[in-house]
Amino acid sequence: MDVDPNRNYSIWLHFAEIDPSVSGVGQRVFNILINGDVAFQDIDIVNMSGDLNSALVLNKTVPVNGRTLTITMHPTKGGHAIINAIEIFEVILAESKTLPDEVRALQTLKSALGLPLRFGWNGDPCVPQQHPWSGAHCQFDRTSSKWVIDGLGLDNQGLKGFLPNDISQLRHLQSINLSGNSIHGAIPSSLGTITSLEILDLSYNFFNGSIRESLGQLTSLRRLNLNSNSLSGRVPATLGGRLLHRASFNFTDNAGLCGIPGLRTCGPHLSAGAKIGIVLGACVALLVIFTCLMCWRKRRQNILRAQGIAARDAPYAKARTHFSRDVQMTRHHGHENARTAVENGPSLLA
Repeated sequence: MDVDPNRNYSIWLHFAEIDPSVSGVGQRVFNILINGDVAFQDIDIVNMSGDLNSALVLNKTVPVNGRTLTITMHPTKGGHAIINAIEIFEVILAESKTLPDEVRALQTLKSALGLPLRFGWNGDPCVPQQHPWSGAHCQFDRTSSKWVIDGLGLDNQGLKGFLPNDISQLRHLQSINLSGNSIHGAIPSSLGTITSLEILDLSYNFFNGSIRESLGQLTSLRRLNLNSNSLSGRVPATLGGRLLHRASFNFTDNAGLCGIPGLRTCGPHLSAGAKIGIVLGACVALLVIFTCLMCWRKRRQNILRAQGIAARDAPYAKARTHFSRDVQMTRHHGHENARTAVENGPSLLA
């Protein structure tokens, strides 16, 4: 198609596998080229959309220097490629764009959660208004004359990453729904700085660790769903005390949580440092005991060895003592006889 040169164009490609001859993953795979350059590779509609007859939307913003914009699809598996709709928008620099800090925060979130291509998080999150980023809800902020993100709805999208601390840069958020995914790691303490937050739903994920005390700073929070995770420790008193103030909190199906009605009673709580100290102390004690036992065993072996040598040499020492006594007695008798002979004079037989 003909376009104005030296402009940027936002291209939206819409797919759905509705061909009855295709019944599963891998039967139709193709590459998409824009002006001869590969923009998307190995596109499998069934695999990326999750099922047959399910929508898949791909977005790419490209610069065009010439007067022609060409979109080509090259099949790599199957007979041919099929596209359902194409939308092309010229990107016009508008005075009102999304706040740069919030754009960077969304890009960090995209990387941390591993968002697939079908989300089309490219360009500006809120401009054009007809096509905001999937799952991002925009609102115009008259104070800054910029668009801001006031909601995130990414529930049940098969996400498997973690929640970054930079999510706190989305400081205009009123609602976060990330339920029904496979997000792991700790709940960022920085969430407690988004004071406008009213709804936080992180249920049915794999979050672990403790619930941050900073969440108690969310005074506008009306609904908090943290159920069906792997959280542990005591529920902060700043949260538990607000259960009577028309707030809806759900902490169930976290085997390690305790401290509020409906959960188990908390036992003595040891910090991570205390637990490490106990383990190290036990190891040192075992090492000292082992060293003492080895020294005692060595000393006992030396004593037994000395006693054995003494017992083996005893008969020889006794015999030597008797021999010395006999020699001394013999010498004594010899001297006695010699003295008698001298006193009696010469023998008569001499």
